[in-house]
This record gives sequence, C-alpha cells and structure tokens, in this order.
Amino acid sequence: MTSGTDVSPYDALLLVSFGGPEGPEDVLPFLENVTRGRGIPQERLLEVGEHYLGFCGVSPINAQNRELIAALEADLSSHGIDVPVYWGNRNWDPFLTDTFARMAGDGVTRVLAVLTSAYSSYSGCRQYRENLAAAVAPLGDRAPQVDRVRHYFNHPGFVQAMVSSTVAALDALPEGLRRDARLVFVTHSVPTSMNDASGPSGSAYETQHRDVARLVTAGVAAATGADHRFDLAYCSRSGPPTQPWLEPDVNDHLEVLGAEGTPAAVLVPIGFVSDHMEVRFDLDTEALATAGRLGLPVSRAATVGTDPGFVAALRELVLERAALVRGEAPARPALGRLGPSHDLCPAGCCRNEREPDCPALCGAEA
Repeated sequence: MTSGTDVSPYDALLLVSFGGPEGPEDVLPFLENVTRGRGIPQERLLEVGEHYLGFCGVSPINAQNRELIAALEADLSSHGIDVPVYWGNRNWDPFLTDTFARMAGDGVTRVLAVLTSAYSSYSGCRQYRENLAAAVAPLGDRAPQVDRVRHYFNHPGFVQAMVSSTVAALDALPEGLRRDARLVFVTHSVPTSMNDASGPSGSAYETQHRDVARLVTAGVAAATGADHRFDLAYCSRSGPPTQPWLEPDVNDHLEVLGAEGTPAAVLVPIGFVSDHMEVRFDLDTEALATAGRLGLPVSRAATVGTDPGFVAALRELVLERAALVRGEAPARPALGRLGPSHDLCPAGCCRNEREPDCPALCGAEA
C-alpha cells in the first residue's frame, strides 16, 4: 500500500470519462460525437438513441462521475492531501478541451489523469490518450503536462469491491439457489482485432477480464465457502455483422444456461466502473428480460462506483505514480497472474488501427 500525502510534481488530478447525454435533446448530438468519422448510418444512431430515451434521455454516467469526484475529494482530504480534482469527458460536457483551458487559466502545469476505464484496449486507453493529446494541442506552451495512473483492473481495491458486490448479489437470490448459482462476468465487447492489439504481449483485453473473473470467483469462495462456476460474456456489440467481435453475447449465454438447467445466475459487470447505459440497458433491461423469459433466476452485482475501497485504491494509485515520477520505489499492488500494469505505454500498445500514426501522450512511448 502506498502511503503519504505528497502528490508532487502534480498540481491537479483529472477524472477522464466517456460522457453521456443529460436530456432528450442531447442524445443524437452525443451519439454523433461518439461515432464521428466511423460512417455509422443515421438509422443506427436513432436506434441506439431509443435506449437513452427510455431513460428520459439521461445517461447515469455524468451523475455517477460527480459522485465519484465528491468521494475522491473527501478521501483525499481525510488523508491530508490538498489537490484540486478536475473533470473532462471525451464525448459530452464537460469536454476535455474546455477543462484543459480552465486548468491552463488556473495555472496548472502538470496533471495526473484517472480514467474511468480499468482495462487496456484501444477504446479503453489509447483513444482516451488521443483525445487528451487533441485537447491540449490548442494551448501550445500553456498546456499542462499530462500523465495517467496505470490500469487498475487487478488492483486489490477494485477486485475486493467486486467481490463484495458479487456476494451481495448472491445473497439477493433465494437461499436455496445461491450455492449453485453461475457467476456470469460481463464486459463491453470489442472487435477481435482490437483485443489482439490491446496491452503488451500476454495481457490482452480478454485475458485481463478472465484474470479478474478468476480473482473475484476465488474471493467469493473465500467469503461464502461456496465454489461457483463462472463464465465471461459480452454486451454492447456494434459494427457490421461481418466484423468478428468477442463473444458470447450475454443474452445468448443466458439462453445456453437456461437450456442446461442452470438453477440461477449472477451478472457481474466487471468491465464497468459505474452503472452507466451499457449496464442499465444491456444488463438491467435486456439481459434481465431474457432471464425472465427463460424462467432463470438472476440478480445483478453492483459496479464499484464509490465503494470506499475502490476510492482508496484511486488515491493509492495517484500517490504511487507521483512517487515513481519523483524517482522513488513505491509498492505497486496487483493481484492475479499479470502483475501491475505498465506506467509508460509500450510502442504499439493498443494501436489505433484506423489511424496508426495518430498522436497520443500521457508519458507514452507511442
């Protein structure tokens, strides 16, 4: 565990997230921002927009980011750490460009970014870095230097928070079904080519999730005394049908479990830090409807959100990176087979297949 209160040389933290609409009039412009340059037809945007309109056009992600910032600020303050926390999104207000302009005006010179994405992949890391590079470019010499904390999918604080929420979800099932319930870990699907290009050798996107699934399953066994079978499934597939994406889809997998006579299942959204639209619609709406049609009892584990252990983990990651920059050798806790993630992204890591020469930053070699 990293201790202390010294976050120098950083004079600010930046929570970097995806963003989401906060009203019906925001939905289509938001989706256009997300898909710009990808040739997605208008009818597909309107179809996806219906998911948001089913929730009054409001994605929960922005409200949850506000809650996470408040929790992180409180945790930092309680440990004697005085550093401002800014917030910028890739696709909706507050946009990264506006946030960096505000930071430059406030005199910030070096900022440490905390991404609301625990895993490495093009869309989960490199694309954020490209957006950060684009956001600081207009500021020229006034631009703050930007680093990021390492990927934290296997940090004890993230894993233990998922263990706790999975145990709580098991407890929500009828008592007679808990011991034999299947744990179905769920994350956002990506093209198989993106999976193959994510992370350094041996730690691709899918591999990272499977390692966390094993860790959480072992933690649940230690907490409950019951050994559960587990699977990894995916949600939110998009793109042309001819393009291979990671499978199985969570709904297809529930169909298989129902046909096998599985007594119950727990959906565990390990790929998400908060209950945003992929969780609220793909799991809480579509997947639960599939389970209901099959007569398969299902409960859904909470995401880590503002779990105190997860928030403390973010503080530890901030202090760890600051110590590394100062030339110290802090503890770098990581569970499982993969060890702590890199701090400087290796050349070619999570490459941008559409624009392989697109610039990125955050202390990266490429």
